[in-house]
Amino acid sequence: MTSPKANSRRKFFKTSIAALAGITIVPRHVLGGPGYLAPSDHLTKGIIGVGSMGRGHIEYAGTKVVAICDVEKKHLKLALDKIGSNVKTFADYRELIQLPEVDIVHIATPPHWHGIMAADAARAGKDIWCEKPMTRTIGEGKRVVEAVQQHGRIFRLNTWFRFSDTFYGMGTTVKPIKKLVESGLLGWPLKVTVGATTGYDWKFYWVGKTDLDPMPVPDTLDYEAWLGPAPYKPYNAHRVHGTFRGYWDYDGGGLGDMGQHYLDPVQYFLGKDNTSPVSVEIDAPQQHPDAVGTWRRITYTYEDGCQIILDGEGKDKDAAYIEGPNGKLYPGFRSTIPDLEKKLAAFPDPQPQVTDFVDAVKNRKKFALNEENGHRSCTIVNIGLAALKLGRSLKYDPVKQEFINDEGANRLINQPMRAPFLI
Repeated sequence: MTSPKANSRRKFFKTSIAALAGITIVPRHVLGGPGYLAPSDHLTKGIIGVGSMGRGHIEYAGTKVVAICDVEKKHLKLALDKIGSNVKTFADYRELIQLPEVDIVHIATPPHWHGIMAADAARAGKDIWCEKPMTRTIGEGKRVVEAVQQHGRIFRLNTWFRFSDTFYGMGTTVKPIKKLVESGLLGWPLKVTVGATTGYDWKFYWVGKTDLDPMPVPDTLDYEAWLGPAPYKPYNAHRVHGTFRGYWDYDGGGLGDMGQHYLDPVQYFLGKDNTSPVSVEIDAPQQHPDAVGTWRRITYTYEDGCQIILDGEGKDKDAAYIEGPNGKLYPGFRSTIPDLEKKLAAFPDPQPQVTDFVDAVKNRKKFALNEENGHRSCTIVNIGLAALKLGRSLKYDPVKQEFINDEGANRLINQPMRAPFLI
């Protein structure tokens, strides 16, 4: 006898395949010419995923929400209460990205959906605002880069510390840190330590549970659609919504959550936007195959000897944020270099960046944090997660974007996806 759950799953896949067959992705330039904008010259936005993150970004200067999508009816209702009823609502993102009146697609789902949705949105001719981490795997990131560039789209990854806001414990924006590194006053190579001592919380409360019992799926949630490309696992409330980050199928714990926030600016000020570390070493307990655990230390090394140390224990009590042969920089922009700010004044500021997303879209300018450098900083996160899952240190080729002499690690670059979801 076939279980109701199996029947439900089979019905979902049949519906999904039928929907795929009925949806033709029409590039936006066909609808209105290159750089097409709505007649009002006001950028319109569709949000996919209107949980707390998606609802938090409803208002953005120069844009107007015209459509929202979520597989959780409660989220849709909360978003409608905030926006008003004059927006279109969907349960299937593929319908939203087909709307000719949508200029920008904002992806605010769990990370296991980011790559597929971003690539599909690019193919549909939409510009993209994607939450971090950019993708859950290195392979997905490569596909997003290809799709965005092939279809001439503007992509923004939503972590902003390389260009605005006080950078956590440093007590400053990243601009003076970039200026200091470019000045050469610290020397080279540099070591960057990211942990509690230097003002960065790795949020180890994002760990999964290993004793989950199956629970009934709430009537308001389409759990099959929430899982999408992820492996089927029986529903438990701890897998979804606010606590999904603790499971490998959907994210990567504290490193998945905060890694790109913390590490993208490091990639930027070290001048590594076009490359990746060549090795990652880990010190961590054995990870559970389903539930993400914690780690003690992760060390990334670049080809030129620069290193990024992720201190999970807050063990390095005297660690500088940046240490070089000629000096150190501590939180609060304190340094062992005498009269640092006076010396820095003699050096040029970093090159300006395009940090207005609306302007980038309207004028077809590459945004400061885009598909290319976003993929590279996300790769730092993903090679670290690969090492944690496998329980061993890894060597990485930043040109080929694959692990060296490690078949097991390379299997994690392009992980299987449940049909019919492909990237």
